[in-house]
Amino acid sequence: MALSDIRQPSDLANLSYEQLAELSSEIREFIVESVAKNSGHLGSNLGAVELTLALHRVFESPRDAILWDTGHQAYVHKIVTGRRGGFGNLRQAGGISGYPSREESVHDFIENSHASTVLSYAYGLAVARDAGQTPDRQHIIAVIGDGSLTGGMAYEALNNLGHSQRRVIIVLNDNGRSYAPTISNLISPLEKIKAPSALNETSDLPRPQDRLTKKLSRALTDIRMNPVYVRRQRKLEKFLYQLPVIGPQAERGLEAFKAGIREFLQPTAFFEALGVRYVGPIDGHDQQELEDALNAAKLNVEEGPLVIHVITQKGRGYAPAEDDDEKNLHDAPVFDPMTGPPKSLPTGYTQAFADAIVKIAEQDSRVVAITAAMPGPTGLLPFQSHFPERFIDVGIAEQHAVTAAAGMAMGGLRPVVALYSTFLNRAWDQVVYDVALHRLPVVFCLDRAGITGDDGPSHNGIFDMALLSKVPGMRLLAPSSAQDLAKMLEDAIALVDTGPVAIRYPKGIARVVGEHEIGSGFQARKLRTSKVPNVCVLAIGKMVGAADQAAEILASRGIEITLWDVRCCVPADATMIADASKHCVVVTIEDGIRDGGVGMALADAVTNIDGSVHPHIEVLGLPTKFTPQAKPDAILKQLGLDANSLAETIAELATVKPN
Repeated sequence: MALSDIRQPSDLANLSYEQLAELSSEIREFIVESVAKNSGHLGSNLGAVELTLALHRVFESPRDAILWDTGHQAYVHKIVTGRRGGFGNLRQAGGISGYPSREESVHDFIENSHASTVLSYAYGLAVARDAGQTPDRQHIIAVIGDGSLTGGMAYEALNNLGHSQRRVIIVLNDNGRSYAPTISNLISPLEKIKAPSALNETSDLPRPQDRLTKKLSRALTDIRMNPVYVRRQRKLEKFLYQLPVIGPQAERGLEAFKAGIREFLQPTAFFEALGVRYVGPIDGHDQQELEDALNAAKLNVEEGPLVIHVITQKGRGYAPAEDDDEKNLHDAPVFDPMTGPPKSLPTGYTQAFADAIVKIAEQDSRVVAITAAMPGPTGLLPFQSHFPERFIDVGIAEQHAVTAAAGMAMGGLRPVVALYSTFLNRAWDQVVYDVALHRLPVVFCLDRAGITGDDGPSHNGIFDMALLSKVPGMRLLAPSSAQDLAKMLEDAIALVDTGPVAIRYPKGIARVVGEHEIGSGFQARKLRTSKVPNVCVLAIGKMVGAADQAAEILASRGIEITLWDVRCCVPADATMIADASKHCVVVTIEDGIRDGGVGMALADAVTNIDGSVHPHIEVLGLPTKFTPQAKPDAILKQLGLDANSLAETIAELATVKPN
């Protein structure tokens, strides 16, 4: 059957395994072509083809809830559930999302683009089902993979699932990766699964004893998935326990014997200690083996939650992805599918950060770098290469990263925590009470701040300034150029002794300025001075470039403005505030949420200046809402934050009189 004939999950039901293999190949080709045209997540989806087909053949979506964590591995799920035609506009304005979306399909239960949450969703859905709210829902299946089981929230949910014995099937899609290689000893394959074309490489063939262990492991899996065995095991345990005098000891002895065998053959100890049964590992590219395991799980889930450990190969079937040592083409820009994308390299502000932290670390041995499964995207690969012993990747565990940084700072180090802005939201409690409350010398470097666009509302970094500006003792910096970022990082390491510092910067091209156009410390920088104190613009970070372009447009119309690069959002430069208070109109511009943002704090500071002319103040920023996917520049234009729109707004305000 051709891919064009698959319009809904039921279309898969009557396909032979040979037809499914052909379909899998066609799906992989389709995904490569779609991502090559629009960019997107590639490697994880290429690895989840057979698994997705098996899930939709064994379970009945949407009656059975199939949940995805992380959501970027759900492209095949979208194709199977009738959205193949939407891939022409994947991740584009008005097109389909790169993640599950409740607005797109009844088959999408959670819009899950942040990791490690699916088991909690599954637990909650199971509670609702068992309370009679969804009585027709037989099964809840949580697919967790791409390193998501390194996140602490996943363990919290596992604990609740095991304790409550809720009927949830957990599919652990173990490809040994998150963005980078997975930082965990819990989920590592027994042997590396490679594409059929690569099986001739003798160096990757398992040893005879490994093959024997694998066969024994699978034999034990088959036995344990047999419902007859499970029922008899329960009867035997009950019989032993009820024996006079020695009953409890006999029952514990049997369990210890079984645990010893499992310990040798399977990595089950952790899961089963929590009350979650473990089955596997299963070859995630063997269609029949996958379906046999899932069908058996349907029969056994009445006994309580169980994990099916599936080994997959990230990037499978596409040589450029298989050969990408850094990330197996986890994500990719627009590229030629015949040759694959060029090697991923940091650009813009990320590159500036990458260069600066290496230079600073060469001068200060206390500097360590911490990231949460994203060394490449945050620009830390050069640091890792230069200082491997001072580089720490904690996996998808932002909360742990921040509190671990606090401990390092207490011990005398100078930790730099490099995260995406959106992911710092996951560690808010730790930033406030573990770092700031202790006034610890931790530097937060927040990439992808502001509107990021293509990845949709979950990845726009719009909350960091409003949140961090409220943290007592936090200093918040926003560079407007690559050179200013390097200077801010250098200054932050020097000034961090009195408490934490955060530096936030956007994705994409960075402004480039001369050595005399860089600020220092916590001071703002005046870029333009108007002869007449009419309009003063206080621009933050990325918005400085747009404001400067707007000033050029206004100058061509004979309108002069004073323009400040705020640089330090908290604490605000007193000289800048005093100067702004002398103008008739003050305009603040930021690419964070307007409500409760930095602009409002600056406005308060201006109005509180004694002797102020009581200027009219206009605070410009992002609305407090989830912004749909589109190109960042298009979104900013729509919101009136591009150069032309700013020029029009400022021109209108130039005629306004002071309050």
